[in-house]
Amino acid sequence: MSENKHIVLELTEVSLSYHSARKTFDRGRHHVLKDVSMQLYDGETLGIIGRNGVGKTTLLQLIAGILAPTRGQVKMHSGKCASLLTLGLGFKPDLSGRDNALLSAMLQGSSRQQATSFLNDIKEFSELGDSFTEPVKNYSAGMRSRLAFTTALMTHVDVLLIDEILSVGDAHFRGKALTAMQSRITGEQTVVFVSHMADQVEKMCDRVIWLEDGHIVAEGDPGEVTSAYAESVARMNNDNVAK
Repeated sequence: MSENKHIVLELTEVSLSYHSARKTFDRGRHHVLKDVSMQLYDGETLGIIGRNGVGKTTLLQLIAGILAPTRGQVKMHSGKCASLLTLGLGFKPDLSGRDNALLSAMLQGSSRQQATSFLNDIKEFSELGDSFTEPVKNYSAGMRSRLAFTTALMTHVDVLLIDEILSVGDAHFRGKALTAMQSRITGEQTVVFVSHMADQVEKMCDRVIWLEDGHIVAEGDPGEVTSAYAESVARMNNDNVAK
């Protein structure tokens, strides 16, 4: 990958910590990420796997510029922008689905003209029908997730950051969402895909990073890394049963 592609993103010894209410824990600080270094190449799909709570979402938020590292450097290639595909960015309960889609798309980097141009596509793909013009506060959780996913999907950015989002909606919509994301990923889109589902990551990614307790345990071939991760999870589950 590195021989044929340009680096679009680089993290150098990035750490993030915050003050903890538990005074006895490392002098009152909780370390979420610890000296993480990685590179992202133009056009690749990079998978980030790991158990819940190991820092995967925090890593995406650092890449997106939502959070700043406590130590280290996050460097995006000049002129490139990243958008975090997460549910409900900027959603306001009293506004309609249409207005929320417009605002959310603009927050994720689209101009007002661009966002307006694909509102009908958002309505159609999300399958909201007349509810598209109703306040979001009246939506079910499934309707809200479909609107949020579709809005983020329609937004075009240099680096797309996907955070555990392919489980949205019912079985029909999950299949539709997965097909849409696979189409996006197999194109020229640069993607960072976070999940704890090793099989999904193995199928969709060119390279995989295994994150554990805030640091990188392994990096490389999707099959090799996900297999090692699955074995680790199995051992941990067996140990817990033995206890």
